[in-house]
Amino acid sequence: MENSWATFGRDLHLDLTGPGGLRAALLRALRDAVRSGRLAPGTRLPSSRSLAVDLGIARNTVADAYAELVAEGWLSARQGSGTRVAERVLPRTAPAARRASGPVPGPVPGPVPVPGPVPGPAGRADRPRFALTPGTPDVAAFPRTAWLAAARRALTTAPSEAFGYPASHGRPELRTVLADYLARARGVRADPDRIVICAGFLQGLALLSRVLGTGRLAVESYGLDFHRTVITRAGLRTVPLPVDERGARTGELTALDDVRAALLTPAHQFPTGVPLHPDRRAAAINWARATGGFILEDDYDGEFRYDRKPVGALQGLDPDHVVYLGTASKSLAPALRLAWMVLPERLVDPVLALKGTGEWQSGALDQLTLAEFLSSGAYDRHLRGMRLRYRRRRDQLVAALAAHAPQVRVSGIAAGLHAVLELPPGTEQAVLQAARRQGLALEGLSRFRDPTAPPASRDALVVAYGTPPDHSFAGAVDALLRALPPGE
Repeated sequence: MENSWATFGRDLHLDLTGPGGLRAALLRALRDAVRSGRLAPGTRLPSSRSLAVDLGIARNTVADAYAELVAEGWLSARQGSGTRVAERVLPRTAPAARRASGPVPGPVPGPVPVPGPVPGPAGRADRPRFALTPGTPDVAAFPRTAWLAAARRALTTAPSEAFGYPASHGRPELRTVLADYLARARGVRADPDRIVICAGFLQGLALLSRVLGTGRLAVESYGLDFHRTVITRAGLRTVPLPVDERGARTGELTALDDVRAALLTPAHQFPTGVPLHPDRRAAAINWARATGGFILEDDYDGEFRYDRKPVGALQGLDPDHVVYLGTASKSLAPALRLAWMVLPERLVDPVLALKGTGEWQSGALDQLTLAEFLSSGAYDRHLRGMRLRYRRRRDQLVAALAAHAPQVRVSGIAAGLHAVLELPPGTEQAVLQAARRQGLALEGLSRFRDPTAPPASRDALVVAYGTPPDHSFAGAVDALLRALPPGE
């Protein structure tokens, strides 16, 4: 598996659909990325070999496209400096003037609800010996040395005003570099003025829920209960969208009344692990456009993919109706409490007005450090290393199951930090009890089903291979194998 999506270069999302062959599509995608400002002047592109592997096309196709774009003046190539976006291309267009009038999506007053602690094995006195529960990356792999170096550089160059009270928007250094990174890596159409830094994903969700005000918010029938809690605390009601092998059934949004927005995980549905089918992505966008509603896109682990082409952010299809929410919790560590929203223009002022009430401002120093970490390339290097680490664990898990529990079908493993293990009907709770006897914390799929959704007969485990540190992963897998029902 040397030629893996996990291993090569800097992330660069390109859409190769459209008329003509692959070479024409690649030329068109690169020109569009430069023209729109997604690839800023001076941005270094992946090597032709890296990009060819990432896109699943021939290296000569990439090399020829690079050469043509250099000849046209879009790119520049120098010995030892690689291929970069030419400095002479037009800068990113200025953001549209903020609307001074027009309907505001909802009321602003009131405090942002503070979610309570997330229940889990780490907070209990009888903490199990092993844990394969989702929600946390391998925190032991946090890049302490690189982060400390970035912090030193950031503090050395930080302006004095950075040490004052933080602005609601977040530090401009971070918003600027995030706009470039998200455009390059996730296909997000972002302007720094439309990015708001949050103290974690939950704060972003709470802010948006308060701004949306009354009515209902559609959620996937499988998801996190504390997301639903944050939404309902803000005064909204949730309504479940069924989830199947193609992701959320977004076509059913048109039949729902009084729905202001829909919370989706398009790149990697949590917890089933499937990407949202292209037809359903289109259906979600069409619903939002027709109703004036919003899609809240939770891109919680979009950087981690292994055996599939990258799935670009839904936001790239319609930035005026999709709120993109990203976080450093999975890619770096939850303790940083750093997340970001890329907002449609009409939501920027209401969100900033609410956030400016003083609730949960993000620390400026960590923002400056993350900005330096991103701009220096350390973030890309860290992600490449973590992809390799998680891919090895995934392969180890799949191989162990194939050898010792071939009756268990594994799904949702092309991306992300967890796998879904299908169980015989009616056995989920028995397996969870057996796991507890083995000193292993596990979660069943039923744990994530919306209680208001129709009953489901699917029994499965949600196994997070990203959570344990390297030294305990083998022991956790052995405990899992002992807990599984014997094959026929």
